Amino acid sequence: MSALDGKVAVITGAASGIGAATARLFVSEGAKVVIADVRDDEGEKLAADLGAAAGYAHTDVTSEAEVKRAVDGAVERFGRLDVLFNNAGYAGVDGAIEETDTVKLDETISVLFRGVVLGIKHAAPIMKRQGKGSIINTASVAGIQAGRGPHVYSALKAAVAHLSKSVAMELGESGIRVNSICPGAIVTPIFGRSFGLSEDQTRERTALLNEIFTMIQPIRRAGQPEDIANAALFLASDRSEFVNGHALVVDGGLTGGPGWTEGQMLAEQVRQLMGAPPRE
Repeated sequence: MSALDGKVAVITGAASGIGAATARLFVSEGAKVVIADVRDDEGEKLAADLGAAAGYAHTDVTSEAEVKRAVDGAVERFGRLDVLFNNAGYAGVDGAIEETDTVKLDETISVLFRGVVLGIKHAAPIMKRQGKGSIINTASVAGIQAGRGPHVYSALKAAVAHLSKSVAMELGESGIRVNSICPGAIVTPIFGRSFGLSEDQTRERTALLNEIFTMIQPIRRAGQPEDIANAALFLASDRSEFVNGHALVVDGGLTGGPGWTEGQMLAEQVRQLMGAPPRE
């Protein structure tokens, strides 16, 4: 028996990156999936590739009507809703705090936080009637450790993690689990888009991004969308039925602190500066 046999999931931001990897994995594990995104060509192609187990719904997560339509559409098409993965996102407004563009600020809040609230709002009544469900929200290591992302992005990802914990206290009483995932340095198109690169340019530079990410964490490889998809699979499945209000960090040890080798080099430099005798 597969981990998600009989379950129905809605995944926002599922046309590419983490969302697409999760959609593929969920279907392979027996789930029916609604791919919710604004990237219509990619989303429709992915749904077609996945066959009858998947459908595409154009969904701008800043629009309450579109979020509700995606959630209700999953029930209409597949009969129920077991999993909501609020994954849609982007880097948003960037730069020094005194240069913050307020129009982009509002857009960033709408995508990264308001969209999550709307997804939970409309999934909750359905899951309450069923007496069971799993809501997963994409946060970030930038939300738990400063310096890992733009100011507003980081603050909003911290808000998503805490919102997940707070709502878990309410919905847990109805059999609904709410958790978040905090990805680390994952190779996805979001990085290229945040730098203003085209899709082709982003693909061309994937190897370079892999190389950069490999150097910054104890696990010496770049994080891949499939790493986050596997975490989402666990939280979506009944194998995590006693996990609620948790922020699951998936970062290869990035937020653990300086790497062992780096720490040893620094310690030796300090020893030399202090004139301490060499280690025996």
